[in-house]
Amino acid sequence: MILLTLLHTSLLLHPMDNGISAGDEVTIDSVTRFDPNRSKMAKSSERLPGTSSRLRTRDDGCCSVNFLKYVLHIYNVVLFLSGFVVGGIGIWTVVSKHSYISLMTTSTYPSLAYALIVAGILAVIGSWLGCGGVTTENRCVLLIYVFVVMAVLVLEAGVGALARLYEEQVGPELKMNLNRTFLENYSIRSRETTAIDQMQKEFKCCGALRFEDWLASEWHKDEEVLKNGSLVPDSCCKTPTVLCGRRDHPSNIQYTGCIYKFLETTKDHLIILGAVGLGLSVLELFGIVLGSCLYIKLRHDFDD
Repeated sequence: MILLTLLHTSLLLHPMDNGISAGDEVTIDSVTRFDPNRSKMAKSSERLPGTSSRLRTRDDGCCSVNFLKYVLHIYNVVLFLSGFVVGGIGIWTVVSKHSYISLMTTSTYPSLAYALIVAGILAVIGSWLGCGGVTTENRCVLLIYVFVVMAVLVLEAGVGALARLYEEQVGPELKMNLNRTFLENYSIRSRETTAIDQMQKEFKCCGALRFEDWLASEWHKDEEVLKNGSLVPDSCCKTPTVLCGRRDHPSNIQYTGCIYKFLETTKDHLIILGAVGLGLSVLELFGIVLGSCLYIKLRHDFDD
C-alpha cells in the first residue's frame, strides 16, 4: 500500500510524463498497464496459441500424425506381404509356362508375368521405404514412397486391364497361329519341338486341332519318318514309347487337339493375373492417400 501511495503521488506530480493527463483518474489498472514485466507476460500469453498450434496440428482429429503413422505401419506390413504374393504369382506363371511361351506369336502373356514380378519387387522396396519414412517422419522419403506405390499401382492396374483384354484375343490368336507352328516348326526348331512334345504329354492331346493335322506337317515329310511309317509323333501316344506313333488307333494315341486345353489353361492364368492386378491395385490407393496425408500433415507442422 505504501508503494502504491508513492506511485500515485508521483503520477499526480508528473502526469504528462506517464502519458496520463492531469484530469484523468488514476487507478491500479492504469498503473499496472505501464508495468514492463506485465507487458512481457501479456505478449507471452498472446503467443501461447501459436506455439500450441503445432501440437494441435499433430495430434488433433482422426487424421493426426500419430494416427496416420500407426495406420501406415500396419499398411506397410500388408504391402510387404502383397509384394511377395504378386511377385510369386508372376514367377509361377513364367516357370510353369515358360516352355509354351515360344508357341505364342505375341509377347503379351510373358510381359504380363514379368510386369507382376517388377510390381512385387517395387512393393517390397516401397514397404521398407514407408516404414523408414514414417518412423523418422522424413518428408523426402515419404514423397519417394508415395511415388513408388504409384508405380506399383500403375503396373498392377495395367496388368489387370491387359489380362482382361488379352483374354478375349488369345482364342483367335491361338487358333490362327498354333496350328501353323505345329505344322511348320515341329522337328525343324528344337525349342518349339520340345514345347510341343511337352504340351502333348501334359494335356494328353495330339496335334493343334486334331491328330490328322500331322499328316500335312513338315515333320511327316521327312524321309526317316516316311520310312519308319510314323503317323504322329511318339508324344501323342497314351503310353509314349519309341515308334509308338505308327499306330493311330484310339486305344493308342490321343485324338483331342491341343489348342482346346491349352486355350482353357491360358485363359485361367489370365483370369488369375487380371484378378491379382486389379484387386491389389485397390490396396495401393490406400497407401497413396495415407502417405500423402502424412506428408501434408508433416509439411504444415514444419511450417508452423
